[in-house]
Amino acid sequence: MSKEMSEKTHAKLELKKLCKKYDNSEKSTLNEIDLTVEAGEFVCLVGASGCGKSTLLNLVAGLEKPTGGQILLDGKEITGPGADRTVMFQEHGLYPWLNVIDNVKFGMKLAGVPKEEQEEKARHYLEMVHLLEYKDYSIHQISGGMRQRTALARALTMDSEILLMDEPFSALDKQTSNRLREELQRIWQETKKTILFITHSVEESVYLADRVVVLSPVTGTVCSIVRIDLERPRHVYSPEFVELRHRILEEVRGEAV
Repeated sequence: MSKEMSEKTHAKLELKKLCKKYDNSEKSTLNEIDLTVEAGEFVCLVGASGCGKSTLLNLVAGLEKPTGGQILLDGKEITGPGADRTVMFQEHGLYPWLNVIDNVKFGMKLAGVPKEEQEEKARHYLEMVHLLEYKDYSIHQISGGMRQRTALARALTMDSEILLMDEPFSALDKQTSNRLREELQRIWQETKKTILFITHSVEESVYLADRVVVLSPVTGTVCSIVRIDLERPRHVYSPEFVELRHRILEEVRGEAV
């Protein structure tokens, strides 16, 4: 890739007293959340069902409006969707009538990126996720894991300031999800993209994150933030890894109770 294309943008995300209450609910889903994600940091959100993980991500994406507080990206308040944020959901959202490389190019095409740049960037990120040789395959010809890698390549081509990921590997089998989180860690180390990652898997959060944020379904607040000071690549059976996983899992279970 050219020097201009290889330059990465990083953004600092700040949530200040962030609240969200739905009209049909008696209590707030999120209640005065204070959280800062530093530029280039990988932060995972975990918590029991109903704690507001996906709601928080949707607020940062601009897909929903908060009922209180602020969301700032590099000091600029978020008021709606924007090109400075790219979202990757559990469902890959690929278009079955397009082949792999055209799916990767799709967002760039909508954004008006020149065709030569589309091709260069699509090939670069397909190579990064080890799919370049499958670039001309139809979506129905590739596996579920390969579809998620295609979706990841598409997200990376947008060069947004922050990548928002909502349980992107949860629908996959254990072996495939383990392989994809290894690839995601490698790609994050190469790009140093700011990532906010939602997961129900404590093991996945300890494997990927610089910090793990535990949300409470009872109070709708941050109940703890755990820094993961383990060298990468991480080994899930190391005593240090197991200890951190157990500690966070106990906190999640305690909040659920």
